[in-house]
Amino acid sequence: MNQTNTRLTRTLLRNQRAGKRRYISGFDGIRTLAVLGVIIYHLAPSTLQGGYLGVPIFFVVSGYLITYLLIQEWDTKNSIDVLGFYGRRLKRLYPALVTMLLGTTAYITLFQRDLLVNIRSTVMTNLIYGYNWFEINHGQSYFNRFSGESPFTHLWSLSIEGQFYLVWPVVVILLLLFIRKGSRIVAILLTVAVLSALGMAMMYDPANTNRVYYGTDTRMFAILLGASMAFVWPAHKLNANVSRAHRLTLDAVGVVSLLLLIHMFFTMNGQVASTYRGGMFWFTVLSAVLVGTVAHPGSDMNRILTNRAFTYVGKRSYGIYLYQFPVMIFYESRVNIGNHPLLNSLVEVALIMLVTEASYRWIENPMRHYHYGQLTNDVMRYLHQPRAHRLANTLGVVAALLFGLTAVGFVQQPAAAKPTALQKTITARSAATKKKNEAAVKKQKALAKAASQKKKHDKAVAFSKMSKADQKTAKFYFLTADELQSSKQTALTAIGDSVLLDDSGDLQDVFPGAIVNGAVGRQAADVPGIISSMAQRGQLAKNVLINIGTNGYITPAQSDQIIHAIGADHQIFWVTAHVPTREWQNSVNNRIQKTADKYKNVHVIDWYTTAKDHSSWFVDDHVHPNNKGNQYFTSLIAKTIAKVNS
Repeated sequence: MNQTNTRLTRTLLRNQRAGKRRYISGFDGIRTLAVLGVIIYHLAPSTLQGGYLGVPIFFVVSGYLITYLLIQEWDTKNSIDVLGFYGRRLKRLYPALVTMLLGTTAYITLFQRDLLVNIRSTVMTNLIYGYNWFEINHGQSYFNRFSGESPFTHLWSLSIEGQFYLVWPVVVILLLLFIRKGSRIVAILLTVAVLSALGMAMMYDPANTNRVYYGTDTRMFAILLGASMAFVWPAHKLNANVSRAHRLTLDAVGVVSLLLLIHMFFTMNGQVASTYRGGMFWFTVLSAVLVGTVAHPGSDMNRILTNRAFTYVGKRSYGIYLYQFPVMIFYESRVNIGNHPLLNSLVEVALIMLVTEASYRWIENPMRHYHYGQLTNDVMRYLHQPRAHRLANTLGVVAALLFGLTAVGFVQQPAAAKPTALQKTITARSAATKKKNEAAVKKQKALAKAASQKKKHDKAVAFSKMSKADQKTAKFYFLTADELQSSKQTALTAIGDSVLLDDSGDLQDVFPGAIVNGAVGRQAADVPGIISSMAQRGQLAKNVLINIGTNGYITPAQSDQIIHAIGADHQIFWVTAHVPTREWQNSVNNRIQKTADKYKNVHVIDWYTTAKDHSSWFVDDHVHPNNKGNQYFTSLIAKTIAKVNS
């Protein structure tokens, strides 16, 4: 072993003197870990709630690798070829990025024209690597996986890396020229990294995470930690010939950091304050530690994270990351994935890998190694014998089509997003609900007073004795006279998302004493605070309807928090989710059922089972009920609550 390490050390020293760069194959393993986290998170967020943390791993690797290569070039040549660096980065990154932007925009122009809003700014800001700042003010939350997802959202991270590549060679030269001492350089970089993390913590706003999530200043600590590691731990200066104790220490630190990172993949929710107030920073520190152990030639971590599969995925990780969102969003717009999430996820992964492989073979690799100085000669050669270049002809036709369709999309970009019929309906019903809520508060007080003065009657109500209006309501919602009478005498607080808002008018027709609190895009994490606020205002009735699960998965902790916030002295009715277009449908409904099994005062209103075979009950998104669907939705709620309260 010592002889082997000695030979390796001599080889590394010879390569250093010759200006050769050691390819650290274990970095492909780290990239594989990162891209798997991101892909699994996007496909199945309930399975890997911290998978989005693959992005800061990419940042750390980029920070380390780019800085390490620049330092090595400085040590070898006593200078850094800044223009050459820019040329290599552009050749490596730009061809695939341009292909993705053109291909995605062309598809949108042909098949999903509702996504043409802001298309010009989206494409242009991506081309100049400024898209993350555009997203802060114009994009949706990274964690909003339901309404109007953009196939470009994930490109925010590539813009931050592009900004890093632009300034970093100059920064490194200035540091090496004027600071010189490695310890001082590291101190400066770590100070700025800590300030960046503090900025994330201080600017974090739970109502809108876009500023801290997409901002270069609040995310740069990951790149700076990687760069700091390169200054204090440059791979080309590390000795492969280390003692057994030193090697075992390196291996132990590497394995522990790797296991902790994987653990945080499963546990670090991207929508809680602790993630932005230290959690993501410490995750990034662990990432830097792992990178350092892999980079050390005396550690076994490089070998552990090196195999054919990791090398294959790692070399294509840029393309996989680049093409993932368009493939997912376009596929899921055509296929209802909720009932068979695993099968559809496998199909999506296969499509992503197919597109990535085509890009890697025919675009990324050829353009990366192409000598642009011979472009004029190649063009002249093609013009003399165009028929002899079939591949060039084919690629030329495809490129022309993509450019043409993108131009059409640019021209046809709408001035602003036009509200859909569903959005107009929800907006109108939301306004009407606010007015009815005022009357419902008074109605609840009257119901409470009546209940305290006399016991609820238990005689059957004759349908013929009901008013004409009540008879009409009962028939419309398929209710018996007793069920309607029970609903009219039931004080109800309803909390939910856009599905509840869509049904609010019908619900308050049947439950005049219902206070409805709904919001588009609402998720489970928002509900405990809303419950607390309504309880303080005296708006939390004895019967509480929960309609949450449309917009994302529900963790066991979140469901417990919701139940505890309402209290054991209330009857809770939780509506199952009908979201066949999203992976989390079955997970959400399983969680609702488990919650009902756990708490005696929780009752399931199984809308999913009732509606799953009735596509005619829904608008085009297959999630929000149409007028007919709202009849059955309201009827199911009324019948279930009446049965429990009988």
